[in-house]
Amino acid sequence: MLVLGIETSCDETAAAVVRDGREILSSVIASQIESHKRFGGVVPEISSREHLDKIVPIDNEALARAVVSTVEIDGTAVTVGPS
Repeated sequence: MLVLGIETSCDETAAAVVRDGREILSSVIASQIESHKRFGGVVPEISSREHLDKIVPIDNEALARAVVSTVEIDGTAVTVGPS
């Protein structure tokens, strides 16, 4: 089973492809540290906009690094929150 995991709960946009819950085929992370540095912490509105800009390229890169296509993905796991 191949799962595409997506993380966007705070200031990083990330995606990974995992096989059978044990083997990480790819992991791609886009940091937002520079965008928030001048504010001394994470600004939710800035973070939200950056996730929108980065999520598709990050997902595509994770799939490419894993050498799988979207039709091969059996499921998707995403963060819910922040909590």
